[in-house]
Amino acid sequence: MNTSATRQNAIWRLLADPATHGGQTVARIDTHAASVFLTGSFAYKVKRDVKFPFLDFSTLAKRKAALEAEIVANKPFAPQLYLGLVPITSDNGKLTLDGKGDPVEWALRMRRFDETQTLDHLAEAGRIERELATALALAVAQAHERAPVVDAAPWISALRDYIDQNETDFAQHADIFPQIDAAPLIEATRAALDRVRPLLVKRGADGFVRRGHGDLHLGNIAMIDGAPIPFDALEFDPVMASGDILYDLAFLLMDLVERDLGPAANTVLNVYFAARRNDEDIDALAALPLFMSLRAAIRAKVTAAKLPQAAAEKHEAITASARAYFKLACRLIAPAPPRAVAVGGLSGTGKSVLARMLAPCLAPEPGALVLRSDVERKAMLGVVETDRLPEAAYTREVTARVYAVLAQKARRILAAGHSSIIDAVFARPQERTMVVEAMRGKPSEFRGLFLTADLATRIARVGGRVGDASDAGGAVARAQEAYDLGDLDWTKVDASGTPEDTLANALAALGKN
Repeated sequence: MNTSATRQNAIWRLLADPATHGGQTVARIDTHAASVFLTGSFAYKVKRDVKFPFLDFSTLAKRKAALEAEIVANKPFAPQLYLGLVPITSDNGKLTLDGKGDPVEWALRMRRFDETQTLDHLAEAGRIERELATALALAVAQAHERAPVVDAAPWISALRDYIDQNETDFAQHADIFPQIDAAPLIEATRAALDRVRPLLVKRGADGFVRRGHGDLHLGNIAMIDGAPIPFDALEFDPVMASGDILYDLAFLLMDLVERDLGPAANTVLNVYFAARRNDEDIDALAALPLFMSLRAAIRAKVTAAKLPQAAAEKHEAITASARAYFKLACRLIAPAPPRAVAVGGLSGTGKSVLARMLAPCLAPEPGALVLRSDVERKAMLGVVETDRLPEAAYTREVTARVYAVLAQKARRILAAGHSSIIDAVFARPQERTMVVEAMRGKPSEFRGLFLTADLATRIARVGGRVGDASDAGGAVARAQEAYDLGDLDWTKVDASGTPEDTLANALAALGKN
């Protein structure tokens, strides 16, 4: 009988045959919904003739439509990978790839890349350093700018459905997800959604709910031509693929945190925010614990769902992974109280280096948002970070405006339940007073640190800067020696040693060592 399964088996044989591809070897990858054939410079993906509660590929028309949707979904992220549809035709019973005759199946032709260069493999090898995390954040920010705006209402409504589905699925795997933990998680998640729903509605009205990637974890990002490229965006459900852009980002942040890559997660968060330069994203931090926790919870149940089809020897590892995601979801939904830290000090004391190293250490995850006076000044004046500013940009009046912006943003971050670090010289008492006053009335702890180092050390450091936002050089460092710091009631931190020494001293001052 010429069943659909038989027809697709014939297609698998065609695509797996080296002769189809000019004699080149072929590797095959199967998932529950597709088969991919890797050969030479190309990859060919064919949707499997399957029907699940969450997707339906049971007809040729539906499979073709799904492949077309995949091209559209990935256009903002990886347009260079998705090359178009290729028919698999039948001419007098002979199957041909991109031949004459009637199409009996459709394949998505993609540019092939090195499968060992996906970021999950790089993470396992300990190769996600700051430079890569920075490039990753920029790639996602740029893709989100290109992503089309969608109606927010269906996605906001779906969030409640996702929580309900999690509750049901956790109950079905009570041996993995104990009810004593699952019930509070579900209750807290629903409460968090209720709290941020007005914010999500406003974000939707402002155009921040978009057709994003939908499945933005490290396994779906590859290094291609030296750059991280997200691929395999979710295509089969436009609502599931949509969401607030921070909900899309939250999957990536959660995946990094789960892999104990907190510094990389914090870099992604900070670089993403800096690249977008949109103050409204600060308010959306209030939803980040919900977004990250929900992503982890969904990952937990999806991982557990693999057990029935998995080989017995893999059950222990799958169960451990599902439990780890579940525990992370429980942790993320109950974030620690935020705090604000100001890092002051004369030029060359290493304020920015410390702020960057300290940020991942401050709860809630994935760490503090860093506000840097040099960056804020240049953003205020409409220039890029590495452009040098004239002396007129450093008058007391301009500097006062910069500090006012820093204080206002720090207060706004705290209001969203997140931590911040303000990186600025803070040489004048009124500058320190301004930020202290901005924190009053906020349910958080504020600590001011003031870094110290001798003049020779400071001059050596400012002389070695390359591509930095600071315009301070040796002359500025020397001039600052004459500053009258006034009554300095912030905690002094010795910054004369290595960056690691300064971090240890700062953590001790904050009571975190």
